[in-house]
Amino acid sequence: MSAQAPDPFGGAPERLATTAPPVPDAVQPLVQVRDLVKHFPITRGIIFQRKIGAVRAVDGVSFDVRRGETLGIVGETGCGKSTTAKLIMRLQKPTSGQVRFEGQDITDLRGADMKAIRREMQMIFQDPYSSLNPRKTVGSIIGEPYAIHGLKREKGERKRAVQELMETVGLNPEHYNRYPHEFSGGQRQRIGVARALALRPKLLIADEPVSALDVSIQAQVLNLLRDMQRRFGLTLIFIAHDLSVVRHMCDRVAVMYLGKIVETGSGDDLYAFPRHPYTGALLSAVPVADPSHHGSERRLLSGDVPSPANPPKACRFHTRCPKAQELCSRQQPQLEDKGSGTLTACHFPLSREEVAAIGVRSAG
Repeated sequence: MSAQAPDPFGGAPERLATTAPPVPDAVQPLVQVRDLVKHFPITRGIIFQRKIGAVRAVDGVSFDVRRGETLGIVGETGCGKSTTAKLIMRLQKPTSGQVRFEGQDITDLRGADMKAIRREMQMIFQDPYSSLNPRKTVGSIIGEPYAIHGLKREKGERKRAVQELMETVGLNPEHYNRYPHEFSGGQRQRIGVARALALRPKLLIADEPVSALDVSIQAQVLNLLRDMQRRFGLTLIFIAHDLSVVRHMCDRVAVMYLGKIVETGSGDDLYAFPRHPYTGALLSAVPVADPSHHGSERRLLSGDVPSPANPPKACRFHTRCPKAQELCSRQQPQLEDKGSGTLTACHFPLSREEVAAIGVRSAG
C-alpha cells in the first residue's frame, strides 16, 4: 500500500509511490500552484549590465483551484495578483515553482504543447480599452482564437460562431463589422469576454474585469460572468480590489500582501471571521450602508507599502501591523489553520473581539 502526504491547500494528496492509483478528475484540482516565484531583475549599466537586485513580485505562492469554483485573489496594488495570473497563463515564465493544469506540469511547456493548453485556459484583461486591437473589427477580434487554433475554417461558419458569441454576451450581432472605438467601456469588456469564451475553455482568469468600468456597468459584467460560468461550467480565478465584489462572486478567497498569500479560505469563513490583521484592515475599510454601524472604529494601516525590491524580513506585514511583536520580525509565519476555517500566516491572529471592534459586522 502506497503512502500519501497530506496537502495543506485542500487539493488531492501527493503520491509518494508509483503504485498509487491515479486521482479521479472529480477530486483532482483543475489548477495546482506550488511555491510559485517571480523575481524581476534590477540591473545597472547600459552596455555591460549587472544585476544589483530583484523585484520580488511573487514569492512562494501556493494554492489549488477546484473544478467549477471561483477563487478570488485580493490585495493592494502591487501585491502580485496580476503577475500570479500571468504566471498561471504562462504569459510570463516563473523564476521557480510549479503550475499544474489537470495534473500536467505546464511550467516549462513551449510551442505546440503550450498552444494546446491555451485552448483550455483564457484570460479577460483589466483594461477593455487597451486589450482590444483598434485596427481590427469586433468580428475579427472575437474570431481570432479560431484562426490561431485552426478552427471553423469556413468564413461563413466562423462568422456565425462569432455572432452567436456576441449574442450570448449581450452584444448586437449586427455590429460584427464595427471597431472597438464605437463601443462603450462595458460593451468592450463584453467583447473581451466573448473572445475568452470562443474556445470553450475550462479555466477563465478575470484580472480586475470591472475596475475600469462605471459602477452602473459593473453589475452587468459581473452578472454576465456568473451566467457564463453556470452555462459553460467554467472554473474562474477572479482578481479584484473591491472586497464586496469578491464576496458576491467567489467561493474561496486568497488575500495577498507583497507577493505572498497571508490568508485563504472560503468566502463565508474569511468574511465572517478574518484572522490576519491585514485582512481585517481591508474588510474594515469597506463602506457599510447601515447607520447603526457608523460608530465602529476603522482600522487604518499606518505607513506605506514597502518596496517589493526590499521587503521586510520574516513577516512582511510587521512594519504596518498594529499587533506586531519582536517574533514577527524574526520568524516568518506559515499558513496554518487558526481554528476559524481559514489558513492564516500570522503569529498573533485577530480575536473575535478585535474583529468586532474594527467593524466587521458578521464576526461573533
